[in-house]
Amino acid sequence: MAYREVTIPADDTQAEALSDALMEHGALSVAVEDQEAGTATEQALFGEPDMPTPREAWQHNLVRALFNSEADADSALLALLGDGLLAGLQGVQQAEIHEQDWVRLTQSQFQPVCIENRMWIVPSWHSAPAGAQLVIQLDPGLAFGTGTHPTTQLCLGWLVQQAPLAGLDVLDYGCGSGILAIAAARLDAQSVSAVDIDPAAVSASQANAASNGVALAHCCHVDELPAQHFDVVLANILAAPLRLLAPMLAARARPGGWLVLSGILSRQADVLIAAYAPHARLQVHAERDGWVCLAGTTHATLSAAPA
Repeated sequence: MAYREVTIPADDTQAEALSDALMEHGALSVAVEDQEAGTATEQALFGEPDMPTPREAWQHNLVRALFNSEADADSALLALLGDGLLAGLQGVQQAEIHEQDWVRLTQSQFQPVCIENRMWIVPSWHSAPAGAQLVIQLDPGLAFGTGTHPTTQLCLGWLVQQAPLAGLDVLDYGCGSGILAIAAARLDAQSVSAVDIDPAAVSASQANAASNGVALAHCCHVDELPAQHFDVVLANILAAPLRLLAPMLAARARPGGWLVLSGILSRQADVLIAAYAPHARLQVHAERDGWVCLAGTTHATLSAAPA
């Protein structure tokens, strides 16, 4: 089956109105993309601390609408012209889109990922590369963490560089899929706990740990984690919660224990380092694609017992 795709250039004042009108005139779906994506002038839309309020759309957009047929697409464009939403058809394009096996297409986007030339993250529909000795099998799911995002790779890289983790107790705070917890266990950590505020993430972490033959000391909601200090506290979330959680995360680490934080944009690093300064000496461990991983040890004075 073939569909008809209409692409309309639009500035940030037009994109929302065009999207609504296209849906009203029979579009099956509408998407708005940055026309300058992949160029030096690409704009990020982030609602993060210490950054400008996010815009509702990029300055220059491509509005893409999908229709059942060419006749439906032409009818919608004529309606937009009649409504005064298009000054003309200059720049408007149409293309035939064939139905695809979306499951296979999605799977093709997730290839095995190698971390520090040692660890492989492999989806179940792929075989591990020949000679790979340290393999974690993980499929995309409802919880964040497949090994493909830079923030996850940065944390995994830190773990691999520190290995072996023998004798260390590790906490994965905001575990998502459980990928960091599983990696720590496979790198010989003495014990690993994984916590999240999302029940789906806890369930995903439990299932993924079991499928990789990993035993977690705790895998639960954050409020259910027993009082304990850890040698390594990992938190791959976002800058805003990391900033708010600074006292609590530091209190979960032993004196002189490691804090490893990611989900932080490069421009946010100094703010996070300052927020944690009363508790730990953090610095940029690594950077990738505009994201950073901060790592450092907590101060030697024992933190208050974690709640």
